[in-house]
Amino acid sequence: MSRKCTLIGLLKFTSPEAAGIQPLVAHSPLMSWMYVVVSVQGVSNVIGLIEITTALLIASRPFSPKASFLGSLGAIVTFLLTISFLFSTPGALQLGHGISILGDTGQFLIKDLGLLGASCWIAAEALSAVGGTINQSV
Repeated sequence: MSRKCTLIGLLKFTSPEAAGIQPLVAHSPLMSWMYVVVSVQGVSNVIGLIEITTALLIASRPFSPKASFLGSLGAIVTFLLTISFLFSTPGALQLGHGISILGDTGQFLIKDLGLLGASCWIAAEALSAVGGTINQSV
């Protein structure tokens, strides 16, 4: 997971990626304020930096379970935010045949539900390793 997040984080420093995420962030009641503070590219750069930092922290698991746990918490927050885009981005959920279905944006975002689950799993494993380290030193 951390390798994918790093690649995605690096792409945030490109103008096509910044333009691609702009509608998602702009419609988010939790994140739209960022465009008042910095530019479209600036917001994308901040998100990219957070993604890269989170991935590196998760990848530090062999050396520091505590850092990996913190990275996992960062990933959980990140994926909760991106899942919220399903409800704030126009067209992500569409009414079809009397039920809500995923539009193109929703189909792109739904993968983050699986990544949220993986982040929770990694956080639990890293926390367990931190607990084992504490128990061994006592």
